[in-house]
Amino acid sequence: MGGGVGVLDAVLQALASNLYKYLENEVLHVLDFSSQFRKMNDELDTLAAYLADTEKLKQSKETDRKFLVKLREVIYEADDVLTDCLLRDEYVKDKSCHRLSVREKLFMYRTSKKLKDINSRMSKTEETLSNFLTRREIKEVIETRHSVETIAQDFNPTKPIGLDEDIRTVKGWILKKNDANERGLRKVAIVGMGGLGKTTITQEIFHDQEVISHFDKMIWVSVTKAHSTDHLMRCMLERLGTLPRDSKHDGSMLLNEFGQVFSNQSTNCLIVMDNVWELDLEWWDKVCSVVRRSGGRDGITNRSSSIIITTRNEEVATNLGVDDLRIHKPKTLSERDSWDLFSRYAFSSSGELSSSIKDLGRQVVRKCGGLPLAIKTIGALLETKIGSPSQWKQILDSFHVTTSNSVLPSLELSYDELSTLLRHCLLCFAIYPQGSEIQAEQLIHWWIAEGMVQDKGTKTAVEVGREYLLQLSKRCLVDVVKRRKYDGSIYKCKIHDMVRELIIGKACEQEICSFDRSKESPEVTQDTRWLGLTEEMCQPSFFNVFKLRALFLMPRSWFCVEKFGLLESLRVLNFSKNVEAINLEDFFNWLSSLKRLACLNMSGYPHLEEVPHSVKKLRNLQMLVLFDCENLKKLHPSIATLRRLTVLDVGNCPKLKCLPRGLGKLSHLQELTGFQVMSPSNKRIFQLLELQELKQLRVLRIILTDETEISGEKTDILLQLTKLKVLAIDHAEKPGRKITINIMDSLRPPQSLQELYIKNYKWENLPNWLNPSHLSALHYLSIESGYMINRLNTVENMSDQHWNIEGLRLRYLPRLEAEWSNFEIHMPELRYMEISNCVRLSGFPCDVKETGSWRRGQTN
Repeated sequence: MGGGVGVLDAVLQALASNLYKYLENEVLHVLDFSSQFRKMNDELDTLAAYLADTEKLKQSKETDRKFLVKLREVIYEADDVLTDCLLRDEYVKDKSCHRLSVREKLFMYRTSKKLKDINSRMSKTEETLSNFLTRREIKEVIETRHSVETIAQDFNPTKPIGLDEDIRTVKGWILKKNDANERGLRKVAIVGMGGLGKTTITQEIFHDQEVISHFDKMIWVSVTKAHSTDHLMRCMLERLGTLPRDSKHDGSMLLNEFGQVFSNQSTNCLIVMDNVWELDLEWWDKVCSVVRRSGGRDGITNRSSSIIITTRNEEVATNLGVDDLRIHKPKTLSERDSWDLFSRYAFSSSGELSSSIKDLGRQVVRKCGGLPLAIKTIGALLETKIGSPSQWKQILDSFHVTTSNSVLPSLELSYDELSTLLRHCLLCFAIYPQGSEIQAEQLIHWWIAEGMVQDKGTKTAVEVGREYLLQLSKRCLVDVVKRRKYDGSIYKCKIHDMVRELIIGKACEQEICSFDRSKESPEVTQDTRWLGLTEEMCQPSFFNVFKLRALFLMPRSWFCVEKFGLLESLRVLNFSKNVEAINLEDFFNWLSSLKRLACLNMSGYPHLEEVPHSVKKLRNLQMLVLFDCENLKKLHPSIATLRRLTVLDVGNCPKLKCLPRGLGKLSHLQELTGFQVMSPSNKRIFQLLELQELKQLRVLRIILTDETEISGEKTDILLQLTKLKVLAIDHAEKPGRKITINIMDSLRPPQSLQELYIKNYKWENLPNWLNPSHLSALHYLSIESGYMINRLNTVENMSDQHWNIEGLRLRYLPRLEAEWSNFEIHMPELRYMEISNCVRLSGFPCDVKETGSWRRGQTN
């Protein structure tokens, strides 16, 4: 029997040996597998060239369009294979698996088969491509497909043109003294076609200082076609800062919450209902009744509450109770105002203009029919071709206005003229509900996770993404909601509803997204790539949605782990500002299966207390955003194994006292936000000393507390971060032992620093290193809430030293004494300044007691 076992054992060993040799031979073919990748890359440029050729795409038949969809499938599959190989390489480097192991050979063998299949399918496309593009056309498109025009960072805010009379009329109505017939509530409407400027007029009124001072409360609601009354009421309560956390509040409960806000009889309010298509009249009457009861008619101020409604349909305004005498219908712009608006966008960076360019410009303006949105978008497009009259003529000839509305043709032209990358970036807006205000950072992280945006030279992918968003804004395809006034950097944005209509059509056409017939409600199909879940959607199953790459759960949308299968292609999961309570253990177990996930955003999620050990399975994770998670207490140390991480944001998480030790291993980290500098005696937490290992760090935001200690040998840690561009220091110590000034002097940043933010500073003098000789590259300085600072030693008492600072922000510095003349001498490059509550400043060219701003070259 023993001999039989021996023979069997020998056979098994021989079988195993032969299997290994077979695999090894196959792997030698695969490990010639870099050539497969090279072949794939060669094919990709050709394929992408065809995808980029919009004009050919528009002329192709439906069968050819289907071919493109299949082609995109192949490219996405290739991306999946490449991602898997990169992750496998990470496992090998970490010794989680051995490169010569059978398991590794099996992986390579299977990957080889996938690559062969992909390359075979790619090769078959060449014959089809030749039917559409010549080799010369392909080469031309390849050379331009990655080129995205960068724009100057300078920002110069401007007022709308040709809308003064409209603004004056509507503003006069809402500020008018009470009329007995209006009984405490005044309703007005702005009615007109899309692109006429209804929202722009309303925004100017909403942000007017006289209007702001007139009303106690102000609410802006963007009304989507597919809205629910509960959603609208939650939006109103959110604007009032009284939205209940309990998601079970609905219907009458929400209306009661709303009524509580207006229980004060002397409260008056301005409510804007923007872009209304229809409303539930019974619900609307209840809302108006609540606002009317509050009255705002205190007998002294004689102020009514007001509602402004914008709509394309006059009947809607009438049904909502607006008197005919309070319906304003803006006219199209006059010929002169149209030309002025066009010139602002088409000639913004031009000097002397040729007569041919002017003549072509006037012909374009006439085709726009006085519609502001059409004029802006076509003007912004032509500005990029200002040196070529022939290209202006070509666009003029292509500008076919087939209806009385010139907006959609102008938008179509602007979209077609975008680079491939910018077009794809713009399509991402399609998943957001109408009227959504979108965080710029959220968009940019998505673009990076999808591979649309990458590092370029010394610029990080985030910096490149900001440039892309600025470019879309400059083309008037994206509206800016909030921006940094110094240079126009965008913080929050939205898109016009007509732009949204256009890109939803494009996204559906390319089978990236799916919508119902109204183009308002997203649908889930097996081909869906991007999806935004809203609270109005029914709960679909996700077990067959294998191609999904981006999943956004909008605030208050549902999330049920049981409904989700293995989303193996998912790159982006955004859970931000969602307050729905879920089983987090089940959630993280499911999350750990998303091996290709590149971006996870759970910012503002109130139920998150700990990021568990299972997060280590997300080896492709590049961006982890947990900002404003008020109950987050712990990050598991296994987060240090996420070697591809470039962004880690745990800012404004008050219960997270420390980060785990080992984050210095994150060698690709470029942004770190929310790092609390603690005592070096605790060896189990991330220490200041580990920062010196993060050589790629560009952005660092740190917090100093009453437990902060920095020993002498650590005084040059930040100095070693030679790529650091942005540093923010917040002194958030609790009552008790104060931080010593030596700590700030120890945080000496590198000379590469470009932006510095200091908040809650507690001493009379700023740190010694804050001087122009050390920070010669600094171009933006912000100092906020420094109640002890009585002088800027970095400006005064200097002889021939000059700053290169271009932007300055000083807020809540009540003891600060300084003369404007000193700033003029020592900050000769200063072009923008923002001052707030710095009452002892003298001679400054703007208000310093409340809030004021100054921009070089502009008169107040």
